Amino acid sequence: MTDQLRLMAVHAHPDDESSKGAATMAKYVSEGVDVLVVTCTGGERGSILNPKLQGDRYIEENIHEVRRREMDEAREILGVKQEWLGFVDSGLPEGDPLPPLPEGCFALEDVDKAAGELVKKIRSFRPQVITTYDENGGYPHPDHIMTHKITMVAFEGAADTEKYPESEYGPAYQPLKVYYNQGFNRPRTEALHQAMLDRGLESPYGEWLKRWDESGHKDRTLTTFVPCGDFFEIRDKALIAHATQIDPDGGWFRVPMEVQRSVWPTEEYELAKSLVDTSLPEDDLFAGIRDNA
Repeated sequence: MTDQLRLMAVHAHPDDESSKGAATMAKYVSEGVDVLVVTCTGGERGSILNPKLQGDRYIEENIHEVRRREMDEAREILGVKQEWLGFVDSGLPEGDPLPPLPEGCFALEDVDKAAGELVKKIRSFRPQVITTYDENGGYPHPDHIMTHKITMVAFEGAADTEKYPESEYGPAYQPLKVYYNQGFNRPRTEALHQAMLDRGLESPYGEWLKRWDESGHKDRTLTTFVPCGDFFEIRDKALIAHATQIDPDGGWFRVPMEVQRSVWPTEEYELAKSLVDTSLPEDDLFAGIRDNA
């Protein structure tokens, strides 16, 4: 009954869908699951992180248009649907003290009002499962934190006709599960790091682990391990499609595919809320739902 299963992934910027849970989405698409990515902002204030494209005047002057085209390409590669929520990128503030966020940006929107826009998407698409970020945003980008906030409000609000009337937001609907993406977790990182060292290869994760130790990084609870190693190439291809954001010769791609598949062939999630019975740990985001679809 997979044609009745629907997964919504809520992300802050174009490229986030390809770096967080992309192989999982491609796996479910291959099984006939309907997958929709909701992108909250256009990524207008994102830096050009690919050194090969830095200094390109056209890209700098048309970054919003360029990133939309990149998203189109990544969407086709993953085989998912994708819709924009229409908010403006907040940028990543830097400095001490941090500068104020720019007026009109996503992170300064009223949470309940912004969540209402996501409620419309949920009521229209009717996903049983939603994925998003934890309360820290996965990392403390203001747009990631705001994405968490509006997703959690919308998860409850999609069924609340007093707060979000059907006349404006569409027929009420209650999703059944919401997960936090936890792909950047210590067990995975340590396992891949050690595997590279054991093979006499340079690991891209040494400094990463050191920073975690120095910052007192707290590990999250991993509840769900989705086997999706067969879709890692699709994940990487979709990520590379975001050419302004990803250096194809960078650290993202330094662990050989055979090492990834043999050592850590899953993507991980933290079950945040569930309205169905399930046993942990899981290997399926639709555990407790699939048999009753």
